[in-house]
Amino acid sequence: MIGPIRLAPNQPAARPYKGGAGILALRGTGSTDDHAPEDFVASVTTTHGSDTVGLTVLDDGRTLRDAIAADPVAYLGQEHVDAHGTDTGLLVKLLSTGERLFNHVHPGGAFAAEHLGSPRGKTEAWFIVDAGPTGEATVWLGFRNRVDPAQVRRWVDAQDGAALLSQLHEITVRPGDWLYVPAGMPHSIGPGVTLVELQEASDLSIILEYAPYPLLDPADAFLGLDVDTALQAVDLEPLPADRLGDVHGRPDDGARSRLFPPAADAYFRAEIIAPTEPVAVDPGFAVLVVLDGDGRLDFGDGDGDGDTMPLTRGDVLLVPHSAGATTIDGGVRVVRCSPAAP
Repeated sequence: MIGPIRLAPNQPAARPYKGGAGILALRGTGSTDDHAPEDFVASVTTTHGSDTVGLTVLDDGRTLRDAIAADPVAYLGQEHVDAHGTDTGLLVKLLSTGERLFNHVHPGGAFAAEHLGSPRGKTEAWFIVDAGPTGEATVWLGFRNRVDPAQVRRWVDAQDGAALLSQLHEITVRPGDWLYVPAGMPHSIGPGVTLVELQEASDLSIILEYAPYPLLDPADAFLGLDVDTALQAVDLEPLPADRLGDVHGRPDDGARSRLFPPAADAYFRAEIIAPTEPVAVDPGFAVLVVLDGDGRLDFGDGDGDGDTMPLTRGDVLLVPHSAGATTIDGGVRVVRCSPAAP
């Protein structure tokens, strides 16, 4: 049996926007670099253009990707392996903004396959952990009205970020909110936000607003594509105001509450577990992020030999399928993240 694995921070440096303080505050450890705003958790995914940066490295020196390839059933379970091979299909991140994140989109699967040689695009979703000292922050998501593609090209050419941003829904978020961001939907995140992000296992971004960010090379903003081709990845259809509930909400109260709308289930799943009594979870590959409190994770065959791990705020754990049925107990609040069902 491979038991749960406690993971250290994995923060690639020199990301093109500032941040990271919220990761340090949550985890109690991590990078102090002001351009390390993302913690790649249980990652078998590299940053775009690299063969190694972003991969999780285990205590024995192997990458998680290599460890899964060596024993995929233990990590992922037979059903997952039968459906998807050794690919987890999931990247979890902790993300912390020290400035507003540039307006950008992620390509969908068909676009990524045709133009980028990628097996997947990048649909993602967020759970807001912290929203700064006021308890509120701002994100921008989805066009309010249909936008002409030629106008988008003019804004991008002029690097008129204010005009681009003005076309998106401006949404106030608080800790405990979730947001769902389908591929193609333009978005930006304001400063002071810390969140848990689930996404398809890729690092593909088409950046509409690069001029204010010194570490962003305009030549890389479009993933090596010409501008007109890259902008075909942008979903120009409006997100009607009466459908904002499809992409923004809060989980129900309770010991175990799902996050995200049903549309996300094709890509990933997440829930909040806040036990009032022990919460039992079926076997399966999962990532646990402990947001608050102290508790424990019971796992394995119940023989009492090393089958309990303490949980405390800031812990991040990978739970392999071979850990068996698990139980979360105690005064904790945990985000449990898992791939789409096989």
